[in-house]
Amino acid sequence: MTQSDSDNRKSAEHFVWLSRISHIANSVSQEQTGRSSLWGHTHTFHCTLPSCRWTAGVQQGGHTQDFKAENVKTETMCSTGTNAELQQTPADPALILELKTRRPPSLEGRAGCETWSVDFSPDGAWFAWSMGHGIVWVVAWPLDSEDGRNGDIDRGDKSFSCGHPVWGLAFGPRPPKSAAVARQAKISSKWKNSLLLATGLENGVIKIWNVLTGDAVFDLHGHEGVVRDLVFPQNGTLTLVSSSRDKTLRIWDLAQKGKKVQVLSGHKDWISCCCVSSDCSMIASVGRFDRMVCLWSLRSYTFIRNLTGGTHKTLYLLSSCDFSPDGAVLATAAFSGSSWWIDLWDPYTAEKLATLVDYFEDYRQNQISAIQFSPNGLHLAMVTDDRALRVWEPGQKGMVMQTRPDRDSNGLCCKYHPQGGVVATGTRDGHVRFWNAPRTVPSLCHLCRSILRHSVSTHQMEPLPLPKRILKYLTYRNIPNRLKTCCSSDEEWEG
Repeated sequence: MTQSDSDNRKSAEHFVWLSRISHIANSVSQEQTGRSSLWGHTHTFHCTLPSCRWTAGVQQGGHTQDFKAENVKTETMCSTGTNAELQQTPADPALILELKTRRPPSLEGRAGCETWSVDFSPDGAWFAWSMGHGIVWVVAWPLDSEDGRNGDIDRGDKSFSCGHPVWGLAFGPRPPKSAAVARQAKISSKWKNSLLLATGLENGVIKIWNVLTGDAVFDLHGHEGVVRDLVFPQNGTLTLVSSSRDKTLRIWDLAQKGKKVQVLSGHKDWISCCCVSSDCSMIASVGRFDRMVCLWSLRSYTFIRNLTGGTHKTLYLLSSCDFSPDGAVLATAAFSGSSWWIDLWDPYTAEKLATLVDYFEDYRQNQISAIQFSPNGLHLAMVTDDRALRVWEPGQKGMVMQTRPDRDSNGLCCKYHPQGGVVATGTRDGHVRFWNAPRTVPSLCHLCRSILRHSVSTHQMEPLPLPKRILKYLTYRNIPNRLKTCCSSDEEWEG
């Protein structure tokens, strides 16, 4: 067994112990303080294992308890006060829960520890994240839910050893929003009630797992570089879209075990991210170094257009993209020497609707790693170098919510819970944080626009005999063209 295989095995064992100890700590706390929940104040417990220390933020009562977990003696310290041994920092008011892995010194800071991707299942009942060293961990959500079986479904925690670093992952299939699309979706009876997890590996292989059974289903081969992103379209089918550093996107039919593959070529360098519109008509992809924002047809598997035009005098990198839930807006994230910015595009007309930009004096704090729209489309979450999470309402100058300044946030990815209210972020050191996201009741105008734009394109909207003000609102042209945000200041959001 190689040293790498040994490290992977130890990591998997440590992840399993964290889950068991967390559950026991919950039980001990409930016996002394009554039924508790994770939602509220965040505290910390430390678990000392034979060869590794773990830290995970959960809500517990203020007490110290010794107990045995399957012949392993573990000390759990839960405290709401200051404890020098715990070396706690003031909790961010938006932080719900933090899971930290303290690896052996030989692995600290080494490549391979990163949490490159996180995801919630379509129904919000499961959460998965890449924990470094080729391990993917899947847990039932919420994290304080009862363990064990729920009917015929095993709700226990699961770990998948992929053998290579995991860069992208996605749950599927994802049910469609409209009943019309649901009727068109054809799924084999074999997979009708299954929940699959696709994992994209550093060696170009995509592994497909059955989450409910914990079994590996099959592998997809074809990419010649890191599989950076994976997306299941929201149409209820077993279609999977992947993007890679080999400059291509691939569209796989999992119902045929990936034997039917469409390859989309056009990027000149690594592809950072891809996303699919809610009506499943378009795929968007961004190239990190070629600075191309490409649109592709998911129906004809052809190239549509490059939004950026391909002529740039300024050197910058593209990092992420996401469609709004109604598919009428495409957001892209980029950064350069002393700034980052988000562009909002109309994917139908290639018109740039608005730009949010922020400037920095410190060139090391300029990167924006990931963005995602909230499920209701009101907000856009973003992960940047200087703060773990920001939430922006398109059209506003400042942030609706932002975490405290943190030069060591090391954020890499973010994902909203399907019902909103919670955002999960992954970090470069393999940690996962869960944040309270703003819950805003959408206005009637916003709901009407979302429903309309889900099925009506900009080209179909423009000829309608509507007042100019209403038409601007329906086509998102009411957003100011350029916004300079103050989010790099020391103002903090108090939740």
